Amino acid sequence: MPLSSSCASPRPRGAQESQTAWEHNQIYSQPYFDNTTKREVTTTVGQSAYLHCRVRNLGDRAVSWIRKRDLHILTAALLTYTNDQRFQSLHSDGSDEWTLKIASPQLRDSGTYECQVSTEPKISLAFKLNVVVSQAEILGKSELYIKSGSDISLTCVVRETPEPPSFIYWYRGSNVINYSQRGGISVTTEKQTRTSRLLIARALPADSGNYTCAPSSSHAASVIVHVLNAEHPAAMQHGNSSCSRVSGLTLMQPLFAAVLAARLAVR
Repeated sequence: MPLSSSCASPRPRGAQESQTAWEHNQIYSQPYFDNTTKREVTTTVGQSAYLHCRVRNLGDRAVSWIRKRDLHILTAALLTYTNDQRFQSLHSDGSDEWTLKIASPQLRDSGTYECQVSTEPKISLAFKLNVVVSQAEILGKSELYIKSGSDISLTCVVRETPEPPSFIYWYRGSNVINYSQRGGISVTTEKQTRTSRLLIARALPADSGNYTCAPSSSHAASVIVHVLNAEHPAAMQHGNSSCSRVSGLTLMQPLFAAVLAARLAVR
């Protein structure tokens, strides 16, 4: 008489392998983030910013972008859920990348943004955006006095810019400085150091004016240059130096002395 047993019969080996394969596929078919994308982005005011979120195995789930400070949903899939039309979701068919574009960003847009996938529970990845003000600076004082026949030497440095400027233009007044207009004008620009140097050799009074350094995606900087025929050594920028400058008050002191001497002579 066969012995009875209350134990369940062991599952066939093939069934166990099928279950293991199903569980493996379930785990690896779930959406997950590609963490090789850049998680911190710095841009300048007015220069469009892009946050790139890459999601593998998305399937039929949706990707949303959330602003962390107020938990506002900015976009879901390709739809924008804010009245601020500067925010836009970018995506190409067949791509794993969902990009949040912020057009004309302002300082207030700095902060954390989350890329969120509609799994259960939801998964998200944080991105940090830094918006900075980029400003050009012409080294030295804002007003220069140059002796006629000396060189005008101006050095411009671009501050607080995440990327080297694509160009740096020099203006005199409202016109771009024309190198062919006269000889002796040269500009040396080093993009990696964000520096540009303007040299005008043997300056003439006609070279006087407002000189502006205007880099791409940065606020411009200006300096007023006076090229004088008269001898006022204390007020001059001698040779190639841009450091020997004094105020207009120092320039006028010899004139005051001459006027006072004339009045005393009349008395």
